[in-house]
Amino acid sequence: MKLSAEVALKLLQINAIRLSPQNPFTWASGMLSPIYCDNRLTLSYPGIRTFITEAFATAAEQFAPFDYVAGVATAGIAHGALLAQHLEKPFVYVRPSKKDHGRQNQIEGKISPGDSVLVIEDLISTGGSSLKAVDALRDEGCVVRGVLAIFQYGFAEARQRFAEHNCPFDTLSDYETLISAAAQQGTLGETDLTLLGSWHLDPRAWTPQSTLET
Repeated sequence: MKLSAEVALKLLQINAIRLSPQNPFTWASGMLSPIYCDNRLTLSYPGIRTFITEAFATAAEQFAPFDYVAGVATAGIAHGALLAQHLEKPFVYVRPSKKDHGRQNQIEGKISPGDSVLVIEDLISTGGSSLKAVDALRDEGCVVRGVLAIFQYGFAEARQRFAEHNCPFDTLSDYETLISAAAQQGTLGETDLTLLGSWHLDPRAWTPQSTLET
């Protein structure tokens, strides 16, 4: 079994990813979605947590060499720290913005201009939070080798934004692999698959009703 499919099945197994095409979730943005992803749940399962860390270590080889691992706050912090420990590399994490008190840090931990960094994120949707971290590190003179995450939705918007930032990225699994794995388990009917496919084509305008009425 391919690693991406194995990751997808483990995420489904612990409900880190939930699929509900006919009764969709509402994201913070207000957008309706047939999928909800909370990869922080992997931290509560030692076996899966170790599996994810080892999968990250293998995938990180494509970005080598790098001096530091940086986690994106907040969901990428734990995964980044686990990977840094596994690789015996120093770790920092990056806030969405500078603190408004104390030392007003955006990057927490010791890092210097010229250091090369691999950024770890839990999920890539449009790429916004990841690329904020990339910009913050570059503003400090660091060299960002790339961004690595557990899962991505495969949105064209994300690919475009990463390309505009000249920042490579990769994920351990992705939306299409996940849907294929779920379908093979027999947990999705034809209507579910139709809804999941239509959402991925136009997520901002999608509703179950508009899909089923066409």
